[in-house]
Amino acid sequence: MDFGLVLQTDPPASAVVGLMRRAERNGFSHGWTFDSAVLWQEPFVIYSRILEHTTQLIVGPMVTNPGTRTWEVTASSFATLNEMYGNRTVCGIGRGDSAMRVVGREPNTLARLGEAIDVIRDLAEGREAVVDGQALRLPWVRDGELPVWMGAYGPKALALAGRKADGFILQLADPFLAESAISAVRTAASDAGRDPASITICVAAPAYVSDDLAHAREQCRWFGGMVGNHAADLVKRYGEHSGVVPDALTDYIKQRQGYDYSHHGRTGNPSTDFVPDEVIDRFCLLGPAEAHIEKLKALRALGVDQFALYDMHDAKEATIDAYGADIIPALQD
Repeated sequence: MDFGLVLQTDPPASAVVGLMRRAERNGFSHGWTFDSAVLWQEPFVIYSRILEHTTQLIVGPMVTNPGTRTWEVTASSFATLNEMYGNRTVCGIGRGDSAMRVVGREPNTLARLGEAIDVIRDLAEGREAVVDGQALRLPWVRDGELPVWMGAYGPKALALAGRKADGFILQLADPFLAESAISAVRTAASDAGRDPASITICVAAPAYVSDDLAHAREQCRWFGGMVGNHAADLVKRYGEHSGVVPDALTDYIKQRQGYDYSHHGRTGNPSTDFVPDEVIDRFCLLGPAEAHIEKLKALRALGVDQFALYDMHDAKEATIDAYGADIIPALQD
């Protein structure tokens, strides 16, 4: 199992670079960041510095979207980094939550997302693609590689990931829900004539290594609110107890009263009071190292290839170090 570190690009950018360097020293293979231009600093600028100060770390957004940048600009940004540092990027992409909603736009449609996946990958790898009816190619790209991993929850999005994406990102670490989602992605891939095993499976969630479970929960409760945004979209689209979406993903949002994006992804987010302890325990990795190892082994048995650790709490360095010392070695035996 591979491991990734996920950060917000809060200033100073040097701190983000420092944590990514620490992650590489501790055995992490990927460095991910949020991508929301209003809430945080521009990630592609910071990726350049991360790549310059690491040797093997692969970087990318978790996740970008096809609405805040034109697709040729996104592809060119990745291709430029790859030319400079040797194909060490990955494009995580989704419909867009905070990046779109914080500026008053609706998330992108799945149809637009599916088209963007193909176009961004083709352009970044040097092939011709059609953008807004115009055939384009980046003539300077040589031997470019850009895997595109898609974030998804609902049945239509999971099917799209199986048909189009090189990897699937599930932003919660609940084995029951992961098993259902992974199965849906693999079935869609098989139905599309693809090898289901060729799709990289990534589970992303907060992790906090501590014997103080109550404190760990409070540090990670924000994550239930973030997932709740997507769950609310699914309830709006499919209805409650529809049988289309697992109730375990949507039942807990009944007490949800809106969401303040100025606190998005942050400890102490006042919009997450509705999230019960049970959901935090299911969706995150909390407790001593042994508890993390046990849950990660269960996820690995389901076919999870990478765990991407959201490190937005008061123990960033300690969590990276604990994973490097005890948890990553146990999952690479």
